[in-house]
Amino acid sequence: MSKAIEIRRLNVSYNGHHVVKDVVLSIPAGKVTALIGPSGCGKTTLLRSINRLSELIQGCRVQGDIYMHGQNILQMDAMLLRRRIGMVFQKPNPFPISIRENVLYGIKANKQIKKNHDLVVKSSLEKAAVWDEVAGRLKDNAYSLSLGQQQRLCIARCLAISPDVILMDEPASALDPASTNKLESSIVAMKGEYTVIIVTHNMQQAFRIADYTAFFYLGELIEFGETSDLFNNPMKQETKDYISGKYG
Repeated sequence: MSKAIEIRRLNVSYNGHHVVKDVVLSIPAGKVTALIGPSGCGKTTLLRSINRLSELIQGCRVQGDIYMHGQNILQMDAMLLRRRIGMVFQKPNPFPISIRENVLYGIKANKQIKKNHDLVVKSSLEKAAVWDEVAGRLKDNAYSLSLGQQQRLCIARCLAISPDVILMDEPASALDPASTNKLESSIVAMKGEYTVIIVTHNMQQAFRIADYTAFFYLGELIEFGETSDLFNNPMKQETKDYISGKYG
């Protein structure tokens, strides 16, 4: 099994507060990996460390190593890194421009040469499971879309620059069930072509879409494995307690 991301003894602290503690984790390539655990357990900090957003926060200290396909990302140019590792945030953040220009924004900003922008727009929106809903509205302002459509547009914008890895920080937390279902469908469709790492508080969502799941508690990685195994036969008591709803 090839690895897209290898995290080696990662420690992250904010103003002396230890948030991520000595984490060692390998993320399989071309799969969906879910990060679960109670609020404040370090999931989002870990996620943001993978594309070096954590270090932008004042007082943040990152120690350890993170490798992407053998390259140490902590030694790479951060802007170049973020072209290869896309990010979808908890709340949709489309730009106040047309749907089409939102999708093409990263390509134009990075001055990437594409033969056919129309093809990129269509392909990206299809992969994000929103093309059928916006095909006739590409010139409309992105703010005219529903919240769920805006989030899938943000995924399309991320996909357009052809990243290796896609990070998602609770992307469905603000969405209704129908929009969540479409979002999950788009994530499942990414398997094989992209490596997806998603933070979610929804254990049912992790079970539905993730090939692998990592459970965190108090900044530590407690257990990692295939999703079905972790949920159906957890090895650690802390994992059993969390899945049973003892704490959240």
